[in-house]
Amino acid sequence: MDRLNKIKSIRDKLSKGDYSIGSWLQIPNASIAEIMGQAGYDWVAVDMEHGTISPHQLPDLFRALELGNTLPLVRVAQGESKDCKQALDAGAGGLIIPMVRSAKELQRVIHEATWPPTGRRGVSFSRANLFGKNFNKYIVEAQKPLLIAMIENIDALNELDDILKVTGLDAILIGPYDLSASLGITAKFNEQEFLDVMKSIKIKADNAGIPIGVHVVEPDKSDLNAKIADGYQFIAYSIDSVILHKYTTNPIK
Repeated sequence: MDRLNKIKSIRDKLSKGDYSIGSWLQIPNASIAEIMGQAGYDWVAVDMEHGTISPHQLPDLFRALELGNTLPLVRVAQGESKDCKQALDAGAGGLIIPMVRSAKELQRVIHEATWPPTGRRGVSFSRANLFGKNFNKYIVEAQKPLLIAMIENIDALNELDDILKVTGLDAILIGPYDLSASLGITAKFNEQEFLDVMKSIKIKADNAGIPIGVHVVEPDKSDLNAKIADGYQFIAYSIDSVILHKYTTNPIK
Protein backbone atom coordinates (compact mmCIF):
# COMPACT_ATOMS: atom_id res chain seq x y z
CA MET A 1 0.00 0.00 0.00
CA ASP A 2 1.27 3.47 -0.90
CA ARG A 3 0.35 5.22 2.35
CA LEU A 4 1.42 8.69 1.21
CA ASN A 5 -0.77 8.53 -1.90
CA LYS A 6 -3.69 7.26 0.16
CA ILE A 7 -3.35 10.20 2.54
CA LYS A 8 -3.24 12.53 -0.46
CA SER A 9 -6.36 10.96 -1.99
CA ILE A 10 -8.33 11.48 1.24
CA ARG A 11 -7.13 15.09 1.48
CA ASP A 12 -8.10 15.65 -2.17
CA LYS A 13 -11.61 14.36 -1.49
CA LEU A 14 -12.03 16.66 1.48
CA SER A 15 -10.63 19.71 -0.31
CA LYS A 16 -13.10 19.19 -3.18
CA GLY A 17 -16.03 19.06 -0.78
CA ASP A 18 -16.47 15.32 -1.25
CA TYR A 19 -16.85 12.88 1.63
CA SER A 20 -14.55 10.20 3.02
CA ILE A 21 -16.09 7.27 4.88
CA GLY A 22 -14.17 5.10 7.33
CA SER A 23 -14.94 2.82 10.22
CA TRP A 24 -13.74 1.95 13.72
CA LEU A 25 -11.81 -1.03 15.12
CA GLN A 26 -11.84 -1.87 18.83
CA ILE A 27 -11.25 -5.63 18.81
CA PRO A 28 -7.54 -6.57 18.52
CA ASN A 29 -7.95 -9.23 15.87
CA ALA A 30 -6.17 -9.18 12.52
CA SER A 31 -8.88 -11.24 10.80
CA ILE A 32 -11.52 -8.66 11.74
CA ALA A 33 -9.16 -5.94 10.54
CA GLU A 34 -8.69 -7.77 7.24
CA ILE A 35 -12.45 -8.05 6.73
CA MET A 36 -12.88 -4.35 7.45
CA GLY A 37 -9.95 -3.52 5.22
CA GLN A 38 -11.72 -5.23 2.32
CA ALA A 39 -15.05 -3.50 2.97
CA GLY A 40 -14.38 -0.46 0.79
CA TYR A 41 -13.65 2.16 3.46
CA ASP A 42 -11.07 4.89 2.85
CA TRP A 43 -9.70 4.43 6.36
CA VAL A 44 -10.27 2.55 9.60
CA ALA A 45 -9.48 4.06 12.99
CA VAL A 46 -7.81 1.67 15.41
CA ASP A 47 -9.08 2.68 18.83
CA MET A 48 -6.39 2.99 21.48
CA GLU A 49 -8.50 5.20 23.72
CA HIS A 50 -11.40 2.89 24.52
CA GLY A 51 -10.38 -0.36 22.84
CA THR A 52 -8.21 -3.14 24.28
CA ILE A 53 -5.49 -2.78 21.67
CA SER A 54 -1.80 -2.65 22.66
CA PRO A 55 1.01 -0.99 20.70
CA HIS A 56 2.67 -4.32 19.82
CA GLN A 57 -0.55 -5.39 18.04
CA LEU A 58 -0.64 -2.39 15.73
CA PRO A 59 1.65 -3.67 12.93
CA ASP A 60 -0.44 -6.80 12.32
CA LEU A 61 -3.70 -4.86 12.41
CA PHE A 62 -2.26 -2.29 10.00
CA ARG A 63 -1.00 -4.98 7.60
CA ALA A 64 -4.47 -6.54 7.53
CA LEU A 65 -6.12 -3.18 6.76
CA GLU A 66 -3.54 -2.31 4.12
CA LEU A 67 -4.32 -5.49 2.16
CA GLY A 68 -7.58 -3.79 1.16
CA ASN A 69 -5.91 -0.43 0.44
CA THR A 70 -7.53 0.96 3.57
CA LEU A 71 -5.53 3.59 5.44
CA PRO A 72 -4.92 2.72 9.11
CA LEU A 73 -5.47 5.61 11.48
CA VAL A 74 -5.19 5.54 15.26
CA ARG A 75 -7.35 7.26 17.80
CA VAL A 76 -4.72 7.86 20.44
CA ALA A 77 -5.46 7.72 24.15
CA GLN A 78 -4.32 11.24 25.00
CA GLY A 79 -1.99 12.62 22.37
CA GLU A 80 1.10 12.47 24.54
CA SER A 81 4.49 12.07 22.88
CA LYS A 82 4.58 8.33 23.53
CA ASP A 83 1.07 7.82 22.11
CA CYS A 84 1.92 9.65 18.89
CA LYS A 85 5.27 7.97 18.34
CA GLN A 86 4.01 4.44 18.94
CA ALA A 87 1.08 4.83 16.56
CA LEU A 88 2.90 6.62 13.76
CA ASP A 89 6.12 4.60 13.98
CA ALA A 90 4.02 1.44 13.66
CA GLY A 91 2.70 2.76 10.34
CA ALA A 92 -0.47 4.71 11.05
CA GLY A 93 -1.23 7.21 8.31
CA GLY A 94 -2.53 9.70 10.81
CA LEU A 95 -4.09 10.33 14.20
CA ILE A 96 -7.55 11.02 15.53
CA ILE A 97 -7.06 13.13 18.64
CA PRO A 98 -9.77 12.79 21.31
CA MET A 99 -11.32 15.43 23.52
CA VAL A 100 -9.62 18.48 22.01
CA ARG A 101 -10.61 21.52 24.03
CA SER A 102 -8.21 24.27 22.91
CA ALA A 103 -5.96 25.36 20.07
CA LYS A 104 -2.94 25.20 22.38
CA GLU A 105 -3.67 21.58 23.22
CA LEU A 106 -4.10 20.66 19.53
CA GLN A 107 -0.88 22.45 18.55
CA ARG A 108 1.01 20.48 21.18
CA VAL A 109 -0.24 17.16 19.81
CA ILE A 110 0.59 18.15 16.24
CA HIS A 111 4.14 19.00 17.34
CA GLU A 112 4.42 15.56 18.94
CA ALA A 113 3.10 13.90 15.77
CA THR A 114 5.42 15.49 13.21
CA TRP A 115 9.13 15.26 12.53
CA PRO A 116 11.32 18.38 12.61
CA PRO A 117 11.26 21.03 11.30
CA THR A 118 7.43 20.94 11.57
CA GLY A 119 7.36 19.34 15.02
CA ARG A 120 9.49 17.54 17.56
CA ARG A 121 8.63 13.88 17.12
CA GLY A 122 11.71 11.69 17.32
CA VAL A 123 13.25 10.68 13.99
CA SER A 124 13.97 6.97 13.67
CA PHE A 125 13.92 3.84 11.56
CA SER A 126 10.60 2.08 12.16
CA ARG A 127 7.93 0.05 10.41
CA ALA A 128 6.51 3.32 9.05
CA ASN A 129 9.57 3.69 6.80
CA LEU A 130 10.28 -0.06 6.46
CA PHE A 131 13.04 0.27 9.05
CA GLY A 132 14.97 2.74 6.99
CA LYS A 133 14.48 1.38 3.47
CA ASN A 134 11.86 4.06 2.68
CA PHE A 135 13.34 6.68 4.97
CA ASN A 136 13.60 9.51 2.42
CA LYS A 137 10.01 9.06 1.21
CA TYR A 138 8.76 8.93 4.79
CA ILE A 139 10.36 12.30 5.55
CA VAL A 140 7.58 13.83 3.44
CA GLU A 141 4.80 11.90 5.20
CA ALA A 142 6.23 12.59 8.65
CA GLN A 143 5.90 16.33 8.07
CA LYS A 144 2.15 16.05 7.59
CA PRO A 145 0.31 12.90 8.68
CA LEU A 146 -3.47 13.04 8.51
CA LEU A 147 -4.64 14.80 11.68
CA ILE A 148 -8.21 14.87 12.90
CA ALA A 149 -9.35 16.66 16.07
CA MET A 150 -12.33 15.23 17.93
CA ILE A 151 -14.76 17.85 19.20
CA GLU A 152 -16.67 16.05 21.92
CA ASN A 153 -17.04 18.37 24.87
CA ILE A 154 -19.04 21.55 25.26
CA ASP A 155 -15.91 23.24 26.64
CA ALA A 156 -14.42 23.14 23.13
CA LEU A 157 -17.17 25.30 21.67
CA ASN A 158 -15.83 28.59 23.03
CA GLU A 159 -12.36 27.71 21.74
CA LEU A 160 -13.50 26.27 18.41
CA ASP A 161 -12.70 29.28 16.23
CA ASP A 162 -9.07 29.12 17.35
CA ILE A 163 -8.92 25.31 17.10
CA LEU A 164 -10.02 25.53 13.47
CA LYS A 165 -7.13 27.88 12.67
CA VAL A 166 -4.40 25.47 13.80
CA THR A 167 -1.94 24.66 11.03
CA GLY A 168 -1.86 20.98 10.15
CA LEU A 169 -5.48 20.23 11.05
CA ASP A 170 -7.19 18.25 8.29
CA ALA A 171 -10.70 17.94 9.75
CA ILE A 172 -12.70 17.84 12.94
CA LEU A 173 -14.81 14.89 14.02
CA ILE A 174 -17.77 15.14 16.40
CA GLY A 175 -17.94 12.40 19.02
CA PRO A 176 -21.68 12.32 19.76
CA TYR A 177 -21.64 10.25 22.94
CA ASP A 178 -19.08 12.35 24.81
CA LEU A 179 -20.55 15.57 23.45
CA SER A 180 -24.03 14.67 24.66
CA ALA A 181 -22.60 13.51 28.00
CA SER A 182 -20.90 16.87 28.48
CA LEU A 183 -24.35 18.44 28.11
CA GLY A 184 -25.81 16.11 30.72
CA ILE A 185 -27.98 14.30 28.15
CA THR A 186 -25.91 11.21 27.37
CA ALA A 187 -26.94 9.52 24.10
CA LYS A 188 -30.07 11.68 23.76
CA PHE A 189 -29.25 12.70 20.22
CA ASN A 190 -32.70 14.07 19.39
CA GLU A 191 -32.70 16.59 22.23
CA GLN A 192 -32.86 20.13 20.87
CA GLU A 193 -29.90 21.25 23.00
CA PHE A 194 -27.70 18.57 21.42
CA LEU A 195 -28.93 19.39 17.90
CA ASP A 196 -28.25 23.09 18.47
CA VAL A 197 -24.66 22.40 19.57
CA MET A 198 -24.10 20.15 16.55
CA LYS A 199 -25.40 22.91 14.29
CA SER A 200 -23.19 25.51 15.94
CA ILE A 201 -20.07 23.36 15.50
CA LYS A 202 -20.86 22.76 11.84
CA ILE A 203 -21.46 26.45 11.12
CA LYS A 204 -18.11 27.35 12.65
CA ALA A 205 -16.29 24.62 10.71
CA ASP A 206 -17.97 25.60 7.44
CA ASN A 207 -17.09 29.27 7.97
CA ALA A 208 -13.46 28.31 8.62
CA GLY A 209 -13.31 26.05 5.57
CA ILE A 210 -12.39 23.00 7.67
CA PRO A 211 -14.06 19.67 6.80
CA ILE A 212 -16.29 18.36 9.56
CA GLY A 213 -17.19 14.78 10.34
CA VAL A 214 -19.24 12.78 12.77
CA HIS A 215 -19.27 9.24 14.11
CA VAL A 216 -22.42 7.40 12.97
CA VAL A 217 -22.21 4.71 15.63
CA GLU A 218 -25.25 2.60 14.75
CA PRO A 219 -24.83 0.98 11.30
CA ASP A 220 -27.78 2.71 9.65
CA LYS A 221 -27.45 3.57 5.97
CA SER A 222 -30.27 6.10 6.07
CA ASP A 223 -28.53 7.97 8.90
CA LEU A 224 -25.26 7.84 6.97
CA ASN A 225 -26.91 9.27 3.85
CA ALA A 226 -28.56 11.98 5.93
CA LYS A 227 -25.20 13.04 7.35
CA ILE A 228 -23.71 13.17 3.86
CA ALA A 229 -26.65 15.27 2.66
CA ASP A 230 -26.10 17.61 5.62
CA GLY A 231 -22.54 18.24 4.44
CA TYR A 232 -20.54 16.08 6.82
CA GLN A 233 -17.39 14.95 5.01
CA PHE A 234 -15.22 12.84 7.32
CA ILE A 235 -17.59 10.17 8.54
CA ALA A 236 -16.84 7.20 10.78
CA TYR A 237 -19.41 4.50 10.08
CA SER A 238 -20.07 2.28 13.09
CA ILE A 239 -17.62 0.08 15.06
CA ASP A 240 -16.58 -3.55 14.64
CA SER A 241 -18.17 -4.49 17.98
CA VAL A 242 -21.45 -2.69 17.22
CA ILE A 243 -21.69 -4.33 13.81
CA LEU A 244 -21.17 -7.74 15.40
CA HIS A 245 -23.86 -7.08 18.00
CA LYS A 246 -26.34 -5.92 15.37
CA TYR A 247 -25.87 -8.73 12.89
CA THR A 248 -25.12 -11.71 15.13
CA THR A 249 -28.11 -11.39 17.47
CA ASN A 250 -30.38 -14.44 17.36
CA PRO A 251 -33.21 -13.37 15.02
CA ILE A 252 -35.69 -15.71 16.76
CA LYS A 253 -35.46 -13.89 20.08
